[in-house]
Amino acid sequence: MILIPAFNEEGAVGDVIREVNQVVPQVPVLVADDASRDDTYTQAKSAGADVLRLPHHLGLGGCVQAGYKLAFELGYDYVIRVDGDGQHDPKYIPALLAVLQKTGCHMVIGSRFYQNNGTHTSTVRGIGIWVFRLLLRPILGKPVHDPTSGFVGVNRDTLRVFSGSFPLEYPEIEALVVLQRKRFRFEEVPVRMRKRKAGRSSITAIKSLYYIIHVLLGVFVNILKFEGRRRKD
Repeated sequence: MILIPAFNEEGAVGDVIREVNQVVPQVPVLVADDASRDDTYTQAKSAGADVLRLPHHLGLGGCVQAGYKLAFELGYDYVIRVDGDGQHDPKYIPALLAVLQKTGCHMVIGSRFYQNNGTHTSTVRGIGIWVFRLLLRPILGKPVHDPTSGFVGVNRDTLRVFSGSFPLEYPEIEALVVLQRKRFRFEEVPVRMRKRKAGRSSITAIKSLYYIIHVLLGVFVNILKFEGRRRKD
């Protein structure tokens, strides 16, 4: 299944769905509409996707978890997440799926920075990514080049975990820590990101700083929980 979380993406989500259908025409597409206030639902339905319309705005983490939970209940073995703003190029979906299937890893990350593929981001976000790389390296036991990427694929074991527990705000980095607690493996695949097709990102420079602080606290809380459980065992 292809999962597309979307919030107020009426200008982009239809094109994203049509691109996905061109690349993987036989794979079901589910849009998790996070109580959008615009025409996202209609555009997604018109483009041929199934739509999980959430009655209340849950934020990215809650929206993604709702999609994962439904995919797990429907029996899917693999889910590739593609954001609804058009920044993720669907042509990389087969590569992400192939790594999941061939390596047996639990998560695959579409990375802007893996194997020096030349993709860059804003200065503030770049600093945040650098900080998260340093933080996560000793926790995960291996480097992760693009810890904030939302272009990810997961297998059924990970769907089971994320259906029950998933970070609700800025989830990508905390999700890696959750996987580490389960001793799950991840791999990275080089991808190139694009500019969003329409609208503006809600993440300003100030929000980027808040994001860094919020995620750092979330990671430390997860570490403390893990250490507490390990000592009890």
